[in-house]
Amino acid sequence: MKIKYTLDDQIAVITMDDGKANAMDFVFFEEMGNALDQVENDDAKILIITGRPGFFSGGLDLKMMPTISTVELDLFIETFTKTMLRIFLFPVPTIAACSGHVIAGGAILAFACDRIYSTSGLYKIQMNEVAIGMPVPSWMLLISESAVPSRWITEAILHAHVYSPKEALERDILDGLVDEGDDLIAHVKSSVGDLLNLNLDAYAVTKKRMRRQMADHVLALLKNELPGSTGH
Repeated sequence: MKIKYTLDDQIAVITMDDGKANAMDFVFFEEMGNALDQVENDDAKILIITGRPGFFSGGLDLKMMPTISTVELDLFIETFTKTMLRIFLFPVPTIAACSGHVIAGGAILAFACDRIYSTSGLYKIQMNEVAIGMPVPSWMLLISESAVPSRWITEAILHAHVYSPKEALERDILDGLVDEGDDLIAHVKSSVGDLLNLNLDAYAVTKKRMRRQMADHVLALLKNELPGSTGH
């Protein structure tokens, strides 16, 4: 199992832990989808997504991707896209509790959440796609622009800047920073009490109105932005 799910006092926690970099593959997305289903089935009021100590996620499994066919790769990217957009539109408040490095697809996962907290330390927060030769698709830009202030979006996306947690906090990419060694999840739970008081029906409808139209738009663009397409 790459993903563990717990529920306590109506706060759901999804913990990613493959013992390595929490790289995203087909199994990862299947388990993440099942965990998200469980959050909704349990009527949780808040979802926290975190990783193992030292790594939130290093993003897509770059070792696996060259080993599959173009058709399988396109399916993989579609699965990634739909999973991230599901979190972006998720009907309860979502919190990324970044327990270490946050790279590429891992950064998108964090950006898709409503709030982002991180442990301090010598960790990297980076959208490295342009640096490694991968054009950033429209849907990733949408999610990134929801989390990164406009002043820093060029630096973060086009220039693939590597942020420390402290620097990301200074740029308002993070909502809070927790001293390394302190209990990250306990800190996050104590910081989101205001969200427990929200009317979740109103929250879900309003979030959908804020984001659904643009999410549908970028999803429609995906076909021409897949690796197997000539559209990019």
